[in-house]
Amino acid sequence: MTDKVLRQRVEDALDWEPRVDAAHVGVTAQDGVVTLSGFVGSYAQKVAAEKATHGVKGVRAIAQEIEVRLPSDQKRSDDEIARRMLDILLWDVTVPDDAVTVKVEHGVVTLGGEVRWQFQRARAENLAYRLGGVVNVVNYIRLHTVAKPQDLHRKIETALHRSAAFDANQIRVSVDGGKVTLAGTAHSWAERAAAEGAVWAASGVTEVEDQIVVRP
Repeated sequence: MTDKVLRQRVEDALDWEPRVDAAHVGVTAQDGVVTLSGFVGSYAQKVAAEKATHGVKGVRAIAQEIEVRLPSDQKRSDDEIARRMLDILLWDVTVPDDAVTVKVEHGVVTLGGEVRWQFQRARAENLAYRLGGVVNVVNYIRLHTVAKPQDLHRKIETALHRSAAFDANQIRVSVDGGKVTLAGTAHSWAERAAAEGAVWAASGVTEVEDQIVVRP
């Protein structure tokens, strides 16, 4: 696939994505590496643009340079964002009460604390970037682990071979405490993301270093 074709496919994907106003988003492509530039009106749009780009066949890597420029009517004070974030966490049944701390500075939300599961960590981040007035989210939430490395390795290997979303024989797994490193190859970003998701589903995983290379 040529760089020109890949760029056009990404532009089409962004235009098709209803959550993104792609009018001010620029796209360049070189050897499978796509650079997103320009600006959008919310952090949620920035995240959606990156996810839409990951879904395009032929994309091997993404350089995310989109800037969030909030319209004047969407700007919020840091204390207002912090209060809203704490309220949303309190109402949400996915994230344990009082497990997550919140700090807001110049529209940047920093999350801390500790939870047991990756989906809880991801949920807290997802709630944060949907808030109006947020320009970035930094997720420092830790994951609690009690699993033995050998048990964790066995569970991950089993989960990878159980999945039909990718070829598990092309993926290598190493475990150091709660940290899991993935290496090998995948045919698409979707396969790479599916492999990483299968790892995060294992109880005891606190960190995933994804070194899988995408080779369409």
